[in-house]
Amino acid sequence: MSQLDNEMVHCIGCGAQLQSETENKAGFVPSSVLNKPAEELTDIYCKRCFRLRHYNEVSDVELTDDDFLTMLNEISSKDALVVNVIDVFDFNGSLITGMQRFAGKNPLIIVGNKTDLLPKAIGEGRIRQWMTERVEEVGLRPLEVILTSALNKDSIRTLMNKIDKVRKGRDVYIVGSTNVGKSTIINQIINIATDSPDVITTSYFPGTTLGSIEIPLDDGQAIIDTPGIILRANMTNSLSKQDLKKVIPRREIKPVIYQLEEQQAVFLGGLARFDYEKGPGKQGIAFYKSNEVPLHRTKLENADELYENHVGALLTPPGEIDADNPPKLVKHSFVVKQPSDIVVSGLGWVSVHETPAHVSMWAPEDIGVYIRKAII
Repeated sequence: MSQLDNEMVHCIGCGAQLQSETENKAGFVPSSVLNKPAEELTDIYCKRCFRLRHYNEVSDVELTDDDFLTMLNEISSKDALVVNVIDVFDFNGSLITGMQRFAGKNPLIIVGNKTDLLPKAIGEGRIRQWMTERVEEVGLRPLEVILTSALNKDSIRTLMNKIDKVRKGRDVYIVGSTNVGKSTIINQIINIATDSPDVITTSYFPGTTLGSIEIPLDDGQAIIDTPGIILRANMTNSLSKQDLKKVIPRREIKPVIYQLEEQQAVFLGGLARFDYEKGPGKQGIAFYKSNEVPLHRTKLENADELYENHVGALLTPPGEIDADNPPKLVKHSFVVKQPSDIVVSGLGWVSVHETPAHVSMWAPEDIGVYIRKAII
């Protein structure tokens, strides 16, 4: 592949090694660029930097585990404010539990994004209190927990004001896992902070490692947008683009409540299965997931056969499967002693309020399944 056969070529904007194999990885450019003669492989911007320079638009890219550790260790040695963006809808699936350690002595702010996806009946005060309790349970001690919606400019202005108040002349590192809406927040900040489309093009200071991009602030410091971190236990990192469109919510989720009796099961598409095995009789079980993911109720004794015969057809997503090797679901059992959510990382959760109850959640192998205090 031209000069890449003998020498690595890097983006002059962010410093990432150029590659044409994976579009959502740092340093991506079309293969036609890297097939040019060696003498023409100079002054090249990766797709991410190109779109920033010409369209004031930041797109998300992913980090490998090793790159992630390198980046976080670098942050801990800086004097900076760390802003960790979390998806409120997919809280457990986007939470980076070791963030406090990597932030070091730097102040930390937790931003709960995508509040527009939760039912409006949940007050922001309730969500903020719930999030504060959950992050403290895993050892995070943020200065503040802030709720926002990246699609709402007023919400982003409030976030910008709070960041500016807390940072006290420091740089600001914005970190988060993939699909939390981090880049949408950055793009809104750019749109709000710039009066003309040329400002970012002519004045941003590119980063030098890992595809980070620096956005200048008035006092000479910068907001550093870092690539998205892949959390392996999150289902969204293993789905096709078509399935992602159905699994990641785009609008306010509408909970579905089933009056379940003992020994009944409910499939969440073909991606997960909830079993109500034993409890205080018939009770209302609420399912919180994308409105595009259908539910199918059946008797527990018929559940295995239903999945084997209908995954990828009646039970979808997933839309495309290997008929000879269908996805394997692994069972996780829980005894619910207080109102709780049973969470599938990246997919949603099931709320159980009548206790004690014996339930199980089936999900693909290596996908995180958790029990937590009910958010609603």
